[in-house]
Amino acid sequence: MNLKYYYWFFKSAIPERICDEIVRYGQEQEKQMALTGDSQKDNLSNLELDNIQKKRKSDVVWMSDRWIYREIQPYIYEANTCADWNFEWDWSEACQFTEYKEGQFYDWHCDSYIEPHNQPDNQNTHGKIRKLSMTVSLTDPKEYEGGDLEFDFRDTDKGSQPRICEEIREKGSVIVFPSFVWHRVKPVTKGTRHSLVCWNLGYPFK
Repeated sequence: MNLKYYYWFFKSAIPERICDEIVRYGQEQEKQMALTGDSQKDNLSNLELDNIQKKRKSDVVWMSDRWIYREIQPYIYEANTCADWNFEWDWSEACQFTEYKEGQFYDWHCDSYIEPHNQPDNQNTHGKIRKLSMTVSLTDPKEYEGGDLEFDFRDTDKGSQPRICEEIREKGSVIVFPSFVWHRVKPVTKGTRHSLVCWNLGYPFK
């Protein structure tokens, strides 16, 4: 798939008070150890947990509150149009509030799965794939170091080099990108970084 834009961003788009409210809400919930897409099952062995933490180390809270979707979804629609992707999608998964403390990270990955969701009892997700990913920066960049979001476009743009997305370090900044684009969060070296991630589903590309 040839893309003119590999991501679309909105600098400081979400008001600071909304960012603070999401962080406060996330801090009130019980956090879970972050897992990877191929490890979403119960009763993981110690070896499996160790392997996950070699690839990803952070804590997460799941959020499906309507007020959060109202704040973020307009940017998904706008980015999809402005970047000229025009992907057909119709459902947002639960948002993932993520906390990266010093030394925590998420290594190279893409958000899309090889096979569509197989959930016959859930027509909102069954037979669909992740098409658009979104990240909101919730923390003032003065409060942490490291933790850069970095992209690798080599699957779709041969010869390109990984690119750190400096555009979204400002608090409240939003970035939207196709879910098949490889990316990572580099280790936080000081402080704590909070973000909100949302994946948006549609039927497979034709």
